[in-house]
Amino acid sequence: MIQGIILDLDGVICDTAKFHFEAWKRLAEDYGYILTETDNEALKGVSRANSLKLILQKANTTLSTEQFEIDLIRKNQWYLELVEEMDSSYLLEGVANFFEKAISLNIPLALGSASKNANLALEKVGLLNKFTAIVDANHVVNGKPNPETFLKAAQLLQIAPENCIVFEDSASGIKAAVDGKMFAVGIGNQKDLPLANYCIPNLGAFDFNTL
Repeated sequence: MIQGIILDLDGVICDTAKFHFEAWKRLAEDYGYILTETDNEALKGVSRANSLKLILQKANTTLSTEQFEIDLIRKNQWYLELVEEMDSSYLLEGVANFFEKAISLNIPLALGSASKNANLALEKVGLLNKFTAIVDANHVVNGKPNPETFLKAAQLLQIAPENCIVFEDSASGIKAAVDGKMFAVGIGNQKDLPLANYCIPNLGAFDFNTL
């Protein structure tokens, strides 16, 4: 029986994924590489450091350890500048109703995000106080597709993993949920998220009666 809900942030709750893309694209241009939308799909749900490693591979470029850390900071600064513009209008379709329904049913909510700026984004869209637990990249050693993020979220909710449902839009996030023995709902197409138990276009399409 599902007792707790764990949600990814980018692409599930709010549309900050485009901010990451714009920041990564700006950085990739410094390496002489034009980051594409297809490239960006491979970065979804991936940690900041691993995302940069993937971009460097695409650009056939290497950086010193010092420059690598500098560029991680640069990317994050550009991302944060974009996040500062956010408000509740950045919530994706159906999110407000989803939260209202979950709270009315007394289902505890946790965030499981690869972002290091989850609290800021949630504050900007007005949802920070809706979560019982928040787990982001600051709280784990192993990012997605490792299940650590979701397992820690379930632990903080004090709910067994098999009694949690995860909402994710990335293949790496879905794998993390499945490997964590959780029920995985994909936000997107089943062909892009084949490991998901099933998929819906957005949170508003979820039927709480199925719980």
